Amino acid sequence: MGFRLVLFLSFFAAVLSGKLEDLQLEPDEPLLRVQVSQEATVRCCYRCKESPEVSWIKNTPAINGTTMPDLVNFTKNVMNKPEGEKDGVICHSLVFKSVSVNDMGLYQCKLKHGLLTFFSHGTFLQIYLPLEKTLNLSEGVKNSIITVEGVLLLMCVLIPGTMLLCKSKKVNKLDRKTEREEENIYEGLNLDDCNSAYHQIQRSIQQGPYEDVACCEEDIQLEKP
Repeated sequence: MGFRLVLFLSFFAAVLSGKLEDLQLEPDEPLLRVQVSQEATVRCCYRCKESPEVSWIKNTPAINGTTMPDLVNFTKNVMNKPEGEKDGVICHSLVFKSVSVNDMGLYQCKLKHGLLTFFSHGTFLQIYLPLEKTLNLSEGVKNSIITVEGVLLLMCVLIPGTMLLCKSKKVNKLDRKTEREEENIYEGLNLDDCNSAYHQIQRSIQQGPYEDVACCEEDIQLEKP
């Protein structure tokens, strides 16, 4: 009895290993990002000599971090399209005509080959909402706004610079005017007259305000009392 059990298990393991070698999964696209209301296609490819039973599983993220696997129901909006075999690779496509936010999740192929069940690596379908434009402006209006901004920027640079140049010119004119007035003050003075007057002043200072009587040559007669 034990020998028969061992023989059966060995035969079953050999069959399973043969099945594993027959079916080989191809790498899937890890992420597919699609805008809401647009068409999306999730593909699943494998190599197999026989045709396994194919179904799609959707793994929806839960609040606690786990996933909830659900079998995908095919409708008019969601369809399974076999693409046939090419170079030994068989592909199946899960086509969404118009995706919604509820379609977001991880999609995997469930392949049932004999007694074994295989799951593909899976593709995460991400749905996003487009940003709404607050101002819907045409390209011509945008170009006009850019041109006006450039002109305003140029004026902000030129006007202060022009004002500074005008102020510097006024300051230079005032400096030149003061220099000319100083030159005109000294133009009417004679240097020889200034030197003679200067020497007379120096002599009067050296001699003093009073003259010595003895130094006078004329005879001075004093009156008797």
